[in-house]
Amino acid sequence: MKYVAMIYGNQAKWDAFPAEAWPEAIARQEAFTRKYRESGELIGAYGLADAAAAQLVRREGGAPAVTDGPYLGTEEYPASFYLLDCDSRERAQEIAADMPLADTDPVELWPVLHESAADV
Repeated sequence: MKYVAMIYGNQAKWDAFPAEAWPEAIARQEAFTRKYRESGELIGAYGLADAAAAQLVRREGGAPAVTDGPYLGTEEYPASFYLLDCDSRERAQEIAADMPLADTDPVELWPVLHESAADV
C-alpha cells in the first residue's frame, strides 16, 4: 500500500530555525531518505517551494487561467512530501515517526487509494 507523508511549515518557522543547525538537520534528513530508499519503502522525497511560489490554475475558454496561490488560506503549508510503499499502515506509521523532526512536528500520513496504470 502506498502512503503520502507530509511535513508542514511556514516562513516564520524556517526563519526561527538557527542557521548553524541547518547542516545537521539536512544531514539527518538525507540519512533518513537514504535508509528508506535502500529498504525500497521510499519511492520519492520532494521539497516544495515557499507558499508564495504556489499558483492556482483553472481552465477558462479552453486555456489555462493562472493566479497566485496558495489555494488554502492557512498559516502553514505543505513543505515537503514523501511517497512510501509499505506492507502495512503500521509500517508507514513507523517510517513517518522516524522522520528527523517528528519528535517536534507531526507528520501527516495519507493512504493513496488510487494509482493510474503506468502504461496509460
